[in-house]
Amino acid sequence: MTVTGIIFSNLHDSSIPELTAMRTMASIPFGCRYRFIDFALSNMVNADITDVNIITHHNYRSLMDHVGAGKDWDLSRRTGGLTILPPYVLSADKNAKMYYDTRLEALKSIADTVMRLTSDYVVLSDCDNICNINLNEAIETHIAYNADITACVKELDITPETSEQYNVIAYGDDGEVTDIINHPKNFAGRAAVSIDVWVVNTKYLQSIVKEAITSGYASLTKDLFCRKIGIDNLRIYKYDGFYAPIESIRDYFEVSMSMLDSENRNALFGIKSRPIFTKVRNSPPTIHSEGSKVVNSLIADGCTIEGTVENSILFRGVKIEKGAVVKNCILFQDTQISASAFVNCVIADKNVVVKSGVMLSGHPTMPFCIGKGKTI
Repeated sequence: MTVTGIIFSNLHDSSIPELTAMRTMASIPFGCRYRFIDFALSNMVNADITDVNIITHHNYRSLMDHVGAGKDWDLSRRTGGLTILPPYVLSADKNAKMYYDTRLEALKSIADTVMRLTSDYVVLSDCDNICNINLNEAIETHIAYNADITACVKELDITPETSEQYNVIAYGDDGEVTDIINHPKNFAGRAAVSIDVWVVNTKYLQSIVKEAITSGYASLTKDLFCRKIGIDNLRIYKYDGFYAPIESIRDYFEVSMSMLDSENRNALFGIKSRPIFTKVRNSPPTIHSEGSKVVNSLIADGCTIEGTVENSILFRGVKIEKGAVVKNCILFQDTQISASAFVNCVIADKNVVVKSGVMLSGHPTMPFCIGKGKTI
């Protein structure tokens, strides 16, 4: 049995424009040393998937810098390994869209690659749903039921306020999909929602991509999966671990802050059989100066802390000067909070400088965001 992985890196960049102006969704920093792409890559590597393709869109320089040749995920290989696929458009096709908007359009843009796949199965995955899933079990379930498509789902209690961000999947007692409700309005109750990870037979994937090209279909779920219910064998695999979709800057802030809770952190990162890998960097230990104070925070290597840090997440190289106070913040790489400054509920992108005496405060429901390289 052989499996190929395909990861969509740019699909939901518009969800967090504050952080994706200069990077893909896949390369957004998370948890003081990781990137979103690390979860999708690690899920695949932990299932012994060693042929992984990342479909890009634009702004993928930081993504390429992070994943490189895939060495840190053991994907730097002579056969298979990690491949980054840029968008492909024929210059002679005047009517072609420059970039894709949906998963199906993304697959159509790499149709030549899809048609050359020789593996038995393909795992399709978004990169903005934070989870640590046992893909081996999902693939085994797919094979056991001789399914064409297996959708990975999570049982959640849904409220009318949050229902539109989900695809709700109804299924029978044997796990066969009976209906897919796309982004329902005012839905309330407990339901299985797609976590945007699918196992598909390779030949089946090739056939539906061909069908999409000839029929002009654009949506993988609406135009294809929904049409196949009751005709082809669509099934579900239930995932019961930590799961957090990132649909907005508020989601990003709340999910990041949830990592300060050891129970959530262990549920995501503490599974010994399924570690989360990331790019390894050689940084010196963090310096905690005399008089500094750190409470309930995640601090990466290479930081210098002379002031106060509470309930915050600091990436590599962050400097907190004497008298500065940082509360409920996410500070990206090489950010500097100068002496006597005060920041609360702030997300600071890379290389931000907050000058001495400045006071900034957002709110947990609306964090204050500072763009990359800005000085305030």
